[in-house]
Amino acid sequence: MPFPNSSDLSSSSFILASIPGLEAAHFWMAIPLCSMYILAVAGNCAVLFIVKTEPSLHAPMYFFLCMLAAIDLALSTSTVPRVLSFYWFNTREISFGACLLQMFLIHTLSAIESTVLLAMAVDRYVAICHPLRHAAILTNTLTMKIGLAAMVRGVLFFLPLPLLLLPLPFCSSRVLSHSFCLHQDVMNLACANTTPSVVYGLTAILLVMGLDVLLICISYVLILRAVLQLASWKERLKAFSTCVAHVCVVLAFYVPLIGLSVVHRFGRGLAPLVRVSMGNVYILVPAVLNPIIYGVRTKQIQRRILNLIHVYKIRAAQ
Repeated sequence: MPFPNSSDLSSSSFILASIPGLEAAHFWMAIPLCSMYILAVAGNCAVLFIVKTEPSLHAPMYFFLCMLAAIDLALSTSTVPRVLSFYWFNTREISFGACLLQMFLIHTLSAIESTVLLAMAVDRYVAICHPLRHAAILTNTLTMKIGLAAMVRGVLFFLPLPLLLLPLPFCSSRVLSHSFCLHQDVMNLACANTTPSVVYGLTAILLVMGLDVLLICISYVLILRAVLQLASWKERLKAFSTCVAHVCVVLAFYVPLIGLSVVHRFGRGLAPLVRVSMGNVYILVPAVLNPIIYGVRTKQIQRRILNLIHVYKIRAAQ
């Protein structure tokens, strides 16, 4: 189908990015995205169900895991169905209001996830460095308060982003560089001074994601120092093995985030395929990997999944 001209568009809409020369393959390209989305939804719903129904998992670390699962469900659901609609039905136009809402959800949910990952790092620090006080320090009530604080923090820091874009006029070219809306992507299409938006966006990223990464690194430096003080290598490996899943989840979140930021800052000459692919990786990879990582590393989750599969097989055989 022909690519729409900017003159054909509503004055308050944007065009989602396609991959030049591969428009005919959009239908097939959407199939792996849809498969990953289904896997992400199934995996994160399974985590929520298992933690809820398994009393031995009613502990701060697994409540934080439930928060991650809920965030990943919300983040992927706020973007992937719209991307699939674009690929399968060629609905490239997105209204200005819908774009700002999607942008707000993406950045806010990412900030909340970053805060939860920091809380999980602190949980690991307390569990390893102060094991006798862990239950007294990180109570279930405190865990819920941390989750609420993460939500408030994300909303307060990233609500101004769409508000700063609302009064700006936009140029005739309204083609985004991703198949969903991001702040810097939308901001670059404005035909006005965007300095306040640039400065605030960078400040928010540094004060949320930047600070969280720094504190996570400090937590692991302290953990590593405590682990190295243990008497034997067996004890050291056993202590640090409790952090492996969290380290993997942190990498699964921050590596795509940093990669997407680098593409935005320095990748103007990159092929559209790279930009679109990096955006999809950022949205889907953490949501797919998080339940797999914790499913592999947590015996209680493994047992519960195997029990559910066994029950399903019995019912299917009847």
